[in-house]
Amino acid sequence: MQRLLRTLLCLFFVFSGLSSIAQFRSQAINWTDDGDAYLTVSRGNIIKHDIKTDKETTLVSAEELTPAGASKPLSFNIYSHSPDYKRWLIFTNTARVWRYNTRGDYWVYDGNTKKLFQLGKSLPSQSLMFAKISPDGTKAAYVSNHNIYYEDLATGTITQLTTTGTRKYINGTFDWVYEEEFGCRDGFRWSPDSKKIAFWNVDATKVRDYYMLNTTDSVYSIVIPVEYPKVGEPPSPVKIGVVTLADKSTKWMDVPGDPQQHYIPRMEWTFNSDEIVLQQLNRKQNESKLFVCNVNTGVAKNFYTETDKAFIDIKSRWNSDDPTGWDWFSTGKDFLWVSEKDGWRHIYRIDMNGKETLVTKGDYDIQTINCIDEKNNYVYFMASPDNPTQLYLFRTRLDGKGKLERLSPADQEGTHGYNISPYAKYAMHNFSSHKIFPAREWIELPAHKPLDPAKGIAATMRVNENSNVEYFKVTTEDNITLDGWMVKPANFDSTKKYPVVFYVYGEPASSTVADRFGGQSNFLFQGDMSMEGYFQISVDNRGTPSLRGAEWRKSIYRQLGRINIRDQAMAARKILEKPWFDKERVAVWGWSGGGSSTMNLMFQYPEIYKTGIAIAAVTNLLYYDNIYEERYMGLPQENLEDYVLGSPIHYAKNLKGNLLFIHGTGDDNVHYDNAEKMLNELIKYNKQFQFMAYPNRTHSISEGEGTSKHLSTLYTNYLRANCPPGAKDR
Repeated sequence: MQRLLRTLLCLFFVFSGLSSIAQFRSQAINWTDDGDAYLTVSRGNIIKHDIKTDKETTLVSAEELTPAGASKPLSFNIYSHSPDYKRWLIFTNTARVWRYNTRGDYWVYDGNTKKLFQLGKSLPSQSLMFAKISPDGTKAAYVSNHNIYYEDLATGTITQLTTTGTRKYINGTFDWVYEEEFGCRDGFRWSPDSKKIAFWNVDATKVRDYYMLNTTDSVYSIVIPVEYPKVGEPPSPVKIGVVTLADKSTKWMDVPGDPQQHYIPRMEWTFNSDEIVLQQLNRKQNESKLFVCNVNTGVAKNFYTETDKAFIDIKSRWNSDDPTGWDWFSTGKDFLWVSEKDGWRHIYRIDMNGKETLVTKGDYDIQTINCIDEKNNYVYFMASPDNPTQLYLFRTRLDGKGKLERLSPADQEGTHGYNISPYAKYAMHNFSSHKIFPAREWIELPAHKPLDPAKGIAATMRVNENSNVEYFKVTTEDNITLDGWMVKPANFDSTKKYPVVFYVYGEPASSTVADRFGGQSNFLFQGDMSMEGYFQISVDNRGTPSLRGAEWRKSIYRQLGRINIRDQAMAARKILEKPWFDKERVAVWGWSGGGSSTMNLMFQYPEIYKTGIAIAAVTNLLYYDNIYEERYMGLPQENLEDYVLGSPIHYAKNLKGNLLFIHGTGDDNVHYDNAEKMLNELIKYNKQFQFMAYPNRTHSISEGEGTSKHLSTLYTNYLRANCPPGAKDR
């Protein structure tokens, strides 16, 4: 559920027909190490673009990337290279593993010999994962069928380094829940001297399988097992091994504590080949320990500990769902870390003895660390001290002695994104707001000067003159002030009354209220809701990851399904005091956690919400995975009542309005048992509703011919029928 925002953005583009999420997120850029250029793929060629001169140089041609006997070059968009740019690693023929295409075939192009060859040719096709060229450029390592291999690039000799891998005993990658909730996928790291590989070993053999059924692709049903630890089940034991290539021996790190009561979401090498550093979280995820481990002896030394009364977020939260890397500087003596220990999400400088220095100071949250410019003693990061719905680029000094400097232009109010080059020389800058169309430009830093002023955002920015989107604040009867957005009906007449549709998520994985273009669109509705006479509204409740301080975010601890639901309902009650809202035509809808919120709102506050559309909802908190739920709710063995009172199924008997419930039977994230348990509960109380099951569709309900159109049509027709559009006389 941690990647729900990304899922919803992708769904928006699926249903709206737009082709790229770059309008909302910083574009991925493959920078050269010196920060003066970037690489792209064009017609099968790998091209270097000089930022300053705009000169293009072909580094590897399509012809060079055409296998012997083939008529066309490899098709790819993911690639990497050795530090000297002499050897290139091409990822092609990819296949999805859970959420991402992380399995496929890898090819190497050797610029010295001008030869192109495939890695792992003796291994099953499309089975290689996370191939990486060694730092010295002579070898490549990869995972195949849950084991780690390395290959000599000169001879093609393949050596298997681990032999224990199975579906549930995993070397070098992760099980379902580590990927979903920690963002962990790539599970091994080359040592700086290219002689060792450090890797995760995940023992999911005791994790029970959830069995999905594929009932459409064969006369007999096909059982699809997913190793899935539900709430209350202990974590899969995880350990870190370091294998030496010379003799294939593995040394296991002796990290203290019961592996069944801890997680290890991060691990990297230090600046030498004798030590690794790792993060250990306890099962409740309210204690984080950093260890430095001697890879020769396995001894692990705890040098930094943090505790919290609620929960501690990890790097995947404050680094765009990417837990890889360690923010080193000062040749590995210091690194940057993010903590909420003083009530705000701040950056700290920490040395390997655990000494810390506060880098960002003040009553504000940072969102992400974007660049470390050690040469000039600066760290660049995203924040928004004055308006949590917006986002800007700031910098301050790495030594903690600097002042906060905003670099984003003062006259561009909204949401900014940056992909910054090494050494903070240049950046791809994108910007939009609810009234300004998305725009982008190349800039120089720190001056924030466009490289080509004529093509810069200031010169090309377009305002949507027809926008009827408004941002507002609402203070509830609990004296809680919430941010929201509203799209008014076209030709709004304050003497009439109109239907209102609330869009809700409400959980800690994402916010719905951000001042950016297009985020206020209903991607499922066929037509123009504004032209048809609907109000559309969304509000961010407490517990969402808004940049409003740790107390805001952590108030949801052990209150999921209650405090967030009350905030939403009390906000709606306050908003609906305006006479132009038709209180008999109030609808709410959401997906995943938003589906759960929709059901809770319909059941707990039936006097407010008359129609609900809940998609892929967690109906019982005890049915979701242990990492997500136990982080925010504690252990059910200790506080089961909180789980019961936060689950929509507990309140199903209160349904009074119109409910459309939608779920995919092949959802490996929010399992179909959530739907069937809720169906039985509604049936028990003779509650009438409409239900749609999409066979074998996953959490996105996007697979299969006609699916997206069918879902959109179903949604639209139900809303029009049960929450009719248009103005009425008061």
